[in-house]
Amino acid sequence: MADLASKTALVTGGTSGIGLAVVRRFVEEGAHVVVTGRTAEKLQAVKSEFGDAVTIVQGDVSRIEDLDDVFAAVGERGSGLDVVFANAGGGEFAALEDITWEHFSSTFESNVGGTVFTVQKALPHLNQGAAIVLTSSNIDVKGSAAFSVYAASKAAVRSFARSWAAELVDRGIRVNSVAPGPIATPGLSGLAAEPEQAEALLGGLAAGVPMRRLGSPEEIADAVLYLSSPRSSYVTGAELYVDGGASQI
Repeated sequence: MADLASKTALVTGGTSGIGLAVVRRFVEEGAHVVVTGRTAEKLQAVKSEFGDAVTIVQGDVSRIEDLDDVFAAVGERGSGLDVVFANAGGGEFAALEDITWEHFSSTFESNVGGTVFTVQKALPHLNQGAAIVLTSSNIDVKGSAAFSVYAASKAAVRSFARSWAAELVDRGIRVNSVAPGPIATPGLSGLAAEPEQAEALLGGLAAGVPMRRLGSPEEIADAVLYLSSPRSSYVTGAELYVDGGASQI
């Protein structure tokens, strides 16, 4: 029996990288997946790959009206939600002296606000025993030069997992976070100022991991599946580090 057979899941930011790998894994495990993304072309590619196994909704999680559209689509399906993977977000490098209000606000609106209101608006749709998984980062317990705003936003996400787990435990709803290390995704490469700098960036990040390599989106997807499935039925309020030991060794 597939772990998510006949379940309905929501994946925000599901058109590339970790989000897309999770969509693929959830579909393989029997779920119908509502997938959000900001780009129509990428969403259509998801629809082409997965067909009737997915419902696509274009939107930006930092916009309340877009989230309303997402949950209208969830409501139209009439099956509620068994899994929410609140994944959409991102960040950019900025040293302390270079942080602008726009940089700060855009990061927190997406990573923090988007997570808060995705989960809040999911509440009426969550079935008994549902699982919520938040995308944090191993940087939430580390210091990283020129990445402080992103790190702080992910520390907030980690805190939400604990508090919401406490709030929702009486409904049988589990809330956990997954904390990736450096993962080989387009988003990670995009942190480089120029394409020719990406190779050096990725190499440097891999060298800082005890396992001496970047992780793959599929490795994160396996961790998210675990936290989303009955296999983790006694796990809530936790953070699962999937970072090659970078935060632990």
